[in-house]
Amino acid sequence: MTSTMSMEDLSKKLGNIDFCMFNTHAPDRIASRPMSNNGDVEYDGDSWFFSYDNTKKVSDIIGEAGVTLTFTAPPSILGKPGIFIAVHGEASLIRDKVQFEQHWVKDLERWFPEGIDTIGLILIKVAARTIEYWDGEDNGRIEMTTVDAVEGHKV
Repeated sequence: MTSTMSMEDLSKKLGNIDFCMFNTHAPDRIASRPMSNNGDVEYDGDSWFFSYDNTKKVSDIIGEAGVTLTFTAPPSILGKPGIFIAVHGEASLIRDKVQFEQHWVKDLERWFPEGIDTIGLILIKVAARTIEYWDGEDNGRIEMTTVDAVEGHKV
């Protein structure tokens, strides 16, 4: 399956979807929970999520960095199904306040009252490896290419 949608097109569609299901690999099962992308969707293959570092999802990521994000848009007013997007990627945990500032939006203070100075705050970055989408009759798969910083090889 090849993609007919560009990353720019996909980014525009993701801009209209606030929540996804964030799926991790727990020792005995796949664990899912809703997470907000906080409107941070100038999408280039990276998704960003704030969390507390003492959560189950963070311990799952420490055990297994492979995660899946699933996004769904509601149907159009004419009844056409919305887009479905599955992002398979690698999660990394970031504790750098400079990066917190780059991805912070004021609405996050509802969950993190001290802003980027909230004790236990962590930023989760999900770097996509494969993106699959279904948008009516159009569906496709985008394979992401990244450069391994140590080896300098494409992965």
